[in-house]
Amino acid sequence: MSLFDDNPGPREEVGDSQDLADASESPSADALSPLASDPISCVAIHPEAAHPLASHLPEDLRITWSWPHLLLFVVYAVVSQFAIGIAVLAYYSTNGHLSQRQIRRLFESDPRLIVGTNVLWFGLIILFLYVTLSVLPCLPFWRSLGWKRLDANPLTGKGRPWMYFLSGSGLSLFVIGASSRVKNAEHVPIQEMFKSRSGAMLLMCMAVLVAPMVEETVFRGYLYPVFAGIASRLAQSFGMDSPSAIRAGVVTSILVTGALFGLMHAPQLGWTWGLVGLLILVGIIFTFARAWTGTVFASFLLHLGYNSMLAFLTVLGTKGFTYMPPHR
Repeated sequence: MSLFDDNPGPREEVGDSQDLADASESPSADALSPLASDPISCVAIHPEAAHPLASHLPEDLRITWSWPHLLLFVVYAVVSQFAIGIAVLAYYSTNGHLSQRQIRRLFESDPRLIVGTNVLWFGLIILFLYVTLSVLPCLPFWRSLGWKRLDANPLTGKGRPWMYFLSGSGLSLFVIGASSRVKNAEHVPIQEMFKSRSGAMLLMCMAVLVAPMVEETVFRGYLYPVFAGIASRLAQSFGMDSPSAIRAGVVTSILVTGALFGLMHAPQLGWTWGLVGLLILVGIIFTFARAWTGTVFASFLLHLGYNSMLAFLTVLGTKGFTYMPPHR
């Protein structure tokens, strides 16, 4: 069975009379019922007895990780980012004989360094998730993180893939129009990337080919369900019944995941809160699509359409990257 198999293989047939005898001597379903067994056996066979909320969770929220893994993930993400920064700092200090001020300037303006370190960090994060959520527990990686096909049944009203892509494109036009009204929106760090042809091309390639897949896997595939589960349990501890607790957990997770999505991009936007607020709204919309459809594929298509429209408008605005804005 491969890592991407959704179901285990078929059970082996009992081959001889001895195996049949052994099977007949195995405990029956009645012997393993809650009334006929001790509490530990009951929990092992009926996990919902220990976690009643789990039996009411939608399928896309039934995950194998919780807050301990989340804490480990946060520590790993922070440490790996610092490790990349220290490695780059050591390399340029030793081989380039650059001052700390010059190296800081490289981190802020060199497109190859900015994109390269971001892609490397993304790769390390996906590697961590792959090893801890797929290799070690022997589970399918993408499906465990919420990647599955959209429901093709028109009666469910979830829409077609192209609808999400076009909706993401339309959302980007709205954000562009709204950001034009934000004060100092054109004086943000990410604008440095558009002062050179190579910088703009590298940024657009990362935005279309890398960021949607990685960011949706992390935010909508990994963070959204774990936040929903934690918030649902907290709501239930305050006396809510299971369905109400799950609804409260989902709404809370949509808001929290969207906020984290916007805040992650805040340094690129110079902490311009008008722009950060718009990206938080975008993150909430992406997460809502994930919650509504039950698949990360929907939010990925929204994200892909959003970034693709930005890239398309950038190509038009720079006349195919032949006219770049002047240095200020």
